[in-house]
Amino acid sequence: MSLYLNDDLSALDYVQLDYLRELQLERLKKIVRHAYTNVTLFRSRMDERGLTPDCIRTLGDLGKLPFTVKADLRDTYPFGLFAVPMSQVVRLHASSGTTGKPIVVGYTRQDLDIWMQVMKRALASCGLTHEDVIQVSYGYGLFTGGLGAHYGAEALGATVVPTSGGNTQRQIMLMRDFGTTAVCCTPSYFYYMVEQAAAVGIDMHKLPIRAGIFGAEPWTEEMRKRIEHDAGIKAYDIYGLSEIIGPGVAIECCCQKGMHIFEDHFYPEIINPETGEVLPDGEFGELVLTTLSKYAMPMIRYRTRDLTRIVAEPCECGRTIRRIERISSRSDDMFIIRGVNVFPSQIETALLSVEGTTANYNILLTTEHGLDNIEVDVEVTEELFSDKVRSMEGLQQRLTAAIEGVIGLRVRVKLVAPNTIQRSEGKARRVIDHRER
Repeated sequence: MSLYLNDDLSALDYVQLDYLRELQLERLKKIVRHAYTNVTLFRSRMDERGLTPDCIRTLGDLGKLPFTVKADLRDTYPFGLFAVPMSQVVRLHASSGTTGKPIVVGYTRQDLDIWMQVMKRALASCGLTHEDVIQVSYGYGLFTGGLGAHYGAEALGATVVPTSGGNTQRQIMLMRDFGTTAVCCTPSYFYYMVEQAAAVGIDMHKLPIRAGIFGAEPWTEEMRKRIEHDAGIKAYDIYGLSEIIGPGVAIECCCQKGMHIFEDHFYPEIINPETGEVLPDGEFGELVLTTLSKYAMPMIRYRTRDLTRIVAEPCECGRTIRRIERISSRSDDMFIIRGVNVFPSQIETALLSVEGTTANYNILLTTEHGLDNIEVDVEVTEELFSDKVRSMEGLQQRLTAAIEGVIGLRVRVKLVAPNTIQRSEGKARRVIDHRER
């Protein structure tokens, strides 16, 4: 069987399952051997377990292999996990490195071609075509978002507007003047665009824009509803991470009921995050991904820390590639307050279920008298703020009750005036941790 894609890329979304599993196994055997031969860390971990590439006889044998974690990329910085010589690496990307050394990833020419192909399939699954004008408002440069979306949109044949992030008023002007029909950015940044457009008298509902491809940060179904209502578009969730390839690992189709994984290139597992046990489709746990066709830096059983489940039921769109539920939380963004596990997405869900607030908020963690506390600062709408005392007191009580109903803790809610919480033109920073250590 050929390892190369045929010309009809969209057909791979509907491929017969026996063919797909055969293709996955063939690619898995080849990539495991490639990593074993060329990556010292992977080979040493295999040898410690008495494993060789020949142990991979079925897809189920993948569970025998060791995990890869983010610390491995930092510990081998910058190129210790590369599996090809630098003469074959045609591009480097890196994370922001806010917690230390950045995560560095490399791509061969074939890796970039595959990235472009999965992004083309991703955009097509949202109903976009060569007739669309796609504004790419992810950051360009070392961040994978901008260039990933850009080349996928060009491969689709669409007109690309490479605005990158920032300069929001200019973004809105170009969106209007160029007839943008779709935008790619973080959901928090698009929501900021909607606010800024309204501030200068531009109604997003009257613009040609009809779709938003949003990712790079967790967001909730409530945020989707708020965006779709305020902008009059369909908001699609796209998933990816630099360690695997960038955006384009998975995306929603027009049904908006889970993200289809392009599993001919990225093999998914769900594990118990505490024990590492592989869980069956339908059970909730941590997503683990294996790159089946990325050769510059293959990732074997990479623990994403993203929490989700593989949807067992077939999708109404007819695609045979599996889906994962929306990534609304990560095992490593959880914080513990008085013995209770809390995810930021839970607080967002509660806030956006109550009318009178915007989607702008901060979660402040502090320590008082030896006890950890949560304060949620949330902006109210212009209409409510003008009414002040009575309406705001009632809103504060409703928000406090809504959050308590979701997380089981009573938190301090502080209502703040519109436009007082700092906006982000990239990934939103929601949690500010000032607790004593």
